[in-house]
Amino acid sequence: MSVPVPEPDALSAAIGARVRDARIRRSLTLDQLAESASLSRRMLVNVEQGSANPSVATLLRLAQALGLGLPELVEPPRTGDVTVTLSGTAPVLWRGEAGGTAALVASAKTPDVLELWTWTMRPGESRESDAHPAGARELVHVVSGALALVVDGDTQVLGVGDAASFPGDRPHAYRAAGDEPVTFTLTVFEPAP
Repeated sequence: MSVPVPEPDALSAAIGARVRDARIRRSLTLDQLAESASLSRRMLVNVEQGSANPSVATLLRLAQALGLGLPELVEPPRTGDVTVTLSGTAPVLWRGEAGGTAALVASAKTPDVLELWTWTMRPGESRESDAHPAGARELVHVVSGALALVVDGDTQVLGVGDAASFPGDRPHAYRAAGDEPVTFTLTVFEPAP
C-alpha cells in the first residue's frame, strides 16, 4: 500500500491551519503570538494562510510559543496506539541548497516530546540549529558518509556507525563532512514545559 507524500503546498496549508487553531484556542492575537515566537506579524500571517514554507527554526519557535511539540504542527492527526509512517510519506521540513532533506519520520508525546528524524545532506550543506528548551537532548547516528557535529563551537566528525549524544539546549549544527552525502538519524527529546 502506498500513501502519497503530501505536496509542500498541502503541508504548508495544514501547518497554517494548526497554528491558527492553536493560537485561537489559547486566545492569542496575531501580534501576541508573533512577539512570543520572535517572528514578524507578516511571517505569522503567511504561515497561517499556508502561503509560507516555514523553516524548521520558525516552526520550532511557533511550537514553543504555543506550548506544543513540533510534531503537533506537522504530523497528521493520530488514531489508535500505533502510528506508522510509510517510507516516503514523512513530512520533509528542511531542504538543503544541494538537494539534502530532513524528514520527521516518527514522534511520541508523553508529556514530553520525542522526535525521530532522518537526514540526508549533500557535500557543502549544513544546518545551524537554535538551542532547544532547557533540558533538551539529541542523539545522532550516522548511517552513511561523514557528519561534522558542532556543539557550543566544539566539532566532532562522525563516520558510518558512529553515534553521539549531546545537550540540545545549546547552539549546535550539522554539516556534511567530505565529498559524499551523509545520511543520519536524529532523535530529539524535549521535556514538558
